Amino acid sequence: MAIRRPRRKFGPSQNDRIFLACLPDSGTAARIHESALDLKEKRGFTARLILPEHLHVTLFHLGDWHAIPEDVVRLAKDAAEQVTVAPFEVTFTRAESFRNRTGIYPFVLTGDAAQWHALHSLLAAALKKVGLGAATQGDFRPHITLVYDEVRAKSAAIDAVGWIVQDFVLIHSRLGKTTHHHLARWPLNG
Repeated sequence: MAIRRPRRKFGPSQNDRIFLACLPDSGTAARIHESALDLKEKRGFTARLILPEHLHVTLFHLGDWHAIPEDVVRLAKDAAEQVTVAPFEVTFTRAESFRNRTGIYPFVLTGDAAQWHALHSLLAAALKKVGLGAATQGDFRPHITLVYDEVRAKSAAIDAVGWIVQDFVLIHSRLGKTTHHHLARWPLNG
């Protein structure tokens, strides 16, 4: 049984989020965004969609911080450099709102976790090895968040969308500022 990570509470002192993620290529991101526009209208969402260049699948959340934690960034880079995986295909076949207690629901595309197993498990082992094992706690459910909205939508099948994962990225996000800075990128070449 997987251990669940306690819910994170964000305060005004937490400005910087660090995470490892996979991004769709720009053509796929544009297609996902077009689909999101259609789903937004059909489901009655009123909030702004996630920008196409920010669409991603989070592999591991490394924390929210007052300032960029250089030691965590260095350790994450050390871990990522240990991972050797071949490029692989992923597909997302459903759309749904995730539950939470805030009343603002992430509406996401979901896919099969088995497609991500090799990358996720090797990266988890590397993070544990360098001392960032706390980031590996909890279940991994691959998803792409399209919008955060007060409207909650049930799970439904969608026209499949996917791409070949070629790399993964260490991202610094300024919380509440709609900015992502790519700190490092690792090609898949196993």
